[in-house]
Amino acid sequence: MIAAHDFYENDFAQFWIADGILFFKYKSDITIDLKVAQRVVTDRIHFQNERSYPVLCDIRGVVSTDKAGRDYLAQSGSILTKAVGLVVHEKVLLTISTFYLQISKPAVPTQIFTAEAEALVYLKTFD
Repeated sequence: MIAAHDFYENDFAQFWIADGILFFKYKSDITIDLKVAQRVVTDRIHFQNERSYPVLCDIRGVVSTDKAGRDYLAQSGSILTKAVGLVVHEKVLLTISTFYLQISKPAVPTQIFTAEAEALVYLKTFD
């Protein structure tokens, strides 16, 4: 069970820490624009209380993104992260995520996964 202080939720995402990994899950039908990107990054950094973590980022709820949001996440979204495992489920999101990695070039090691278990194995190497 996750203690209340180990879980945070805003209008766009939920995050919690378990086994040394920060789990970050976007809610359903989210569009990531600059405003959303800034809010989730600000809330995540505050939640982490200045500790850096490997991050499992479940983007299966994301329906679209814009360039400003992607650019912000690629730069500021890497603050206090050791590595990021992006969990996707649809070919469209896989294509978007691959494009994001190639064009935006996140500041920390970032990989794309379709299975959460594989992402966790990857992230444990950064623990």
